[in-house]
Amino acid sequence: MNEEERIFRGVLFCPGDPELRAMKLRSHKLSARYSALTEDQVEERQSLLAEMLGEIGDGTFFQGPVFFHYGVHTRIGASNFFNYHTVIQDDAPVEIGHDNNFGPNLTIVTPLHPLVASERRLMLSAEGERKRFCYAKPVRIGSNCWFGANVTVCPGVTIGDNCVIGAGAVVTRDIPAGSLAAGVPCRVIRAITDADSMRNHPELLGGCQVIGDEDGE
Repeated sequence: MNEEERIFRGVLFCPGDPELRAMKLRSHKLSARYSALTEDQVEERQSLLAEMLGEIGDGTFFQGPVFFHYGVHTRIGASNFFNYHTVIQDDAPVEIGHDNNFGPNLTIVTPLHPLVASERRLMLSAEGERKRFCYAKPVRIGSNCWFGANVTVCPGVTIGDNCVIGAGAVVTRDIPAGSLAAGVPCRVIRAITDADSMRNHPELLGGCQVIGDEDGE
């Protein structure tokens, strides 16, 4: 199997493989081109996202700048908002649902390295060649989530639908759907319930209404 297939199988792969390096260079160049555009250059930006990513849904917006490592390993649904400085190191697949809001400086990482220093420097391939190796685990984020600023999502993590992840969190483990979670490492604080509805904060509504309340519900 080739090195990209090794990535998807979750085993050691050589990031210096020429085919992988070509994929990464392509994505890095497209990321730089996107980052140089302004937000009113809508058509150019959408064209670059479609070229760079494995899948991108309608209405998804990246403020920029952005950095995708492979790009084609990332699949994103519709109507997501990504604030400034999004970094997605998608060696392994990254899957993101729809209607999410991500604060500034979101970082999603999938690669991992051996813990023993000598093994990070060099190991022997199946063919007996001395090379650098790492491995990677996929990241999955559901729909209808809100991430505060400076969130880092680590390799192998799944975050369920309808979650809120607090600013500065480092997410090292799975977060179940409907959770408020924060901290370093990120931990579930509690479930999000109807008690969290904005209808319970009339001092913040300023004349706005929760949908449904206008009918007397």
